[in-house]
Amino acid sequence: MKKDRLESFSDGLFSVVITIMVLELNAPIQTALESLKPLMPIFLSYLLSFIYGTIFWINHHHLLAATRVINSTVIWANMNFLFWLSLMPFFTSWVDENHAAAMPVAAYGVSLLTIVVSYRILELILFKLHDANAPIVKILKPGKREKVSIILFLIAIPIAFANSYAALIIYIIIACIWFMPQKALEKALMNRDS
Repeated sequence: MKKDRLESFSDGLFSVVITIMVLELNAPIQTALESLKPLMPIFLSYLLSFIYGTIFWINHHHLLAATRVINSTVIWANMNFLFWLSLMPFFTSWVDENHAAAMPVAAYGVSLLTIVVSYRILELILFKLHDANAPIVKILKPGKREKVSIILFLIAIPIAFANSYAALIIYIIIACIWFMPQKALEKALMNRDS
């Protein structure tokens, strides 16, 4: 399989995931501005999930752009990542429908954690296919953001049972850690393409 087919399939699934999440936003029947107020928690959880989806898409894009070699193991690792990503709308909806109750917020964190772990697995498999001087290996191998994110998720998930909003704040902090793609990788890709 060519790399561009893997990228196209992945991009399509990202689009579907984001589209499914927005379908949970049902317009109110009333026309008054106040009728939007009850939808604010649903909108905010959609916004957080949209940001996470965008973060995962941008980082996945950079990861595949830096990839020179793929094989069936990479394809399966990518499918594993996409599987966990495809569950994000379900857990976003569960949080919405239950007004940020403890169990749905904890499960949402588990969902995001599995996405990050599966992304890290994809990275590690790609590292094995590239030599030590490849930008993908030199820049991404330490996996600092992944490690910090995993630790924060492992802290936030049990916190959700004591205070679901504290857990959500930690999820927001994790999103902030990932908000900007790896600048060194982005620069290496720009230098390669010029």
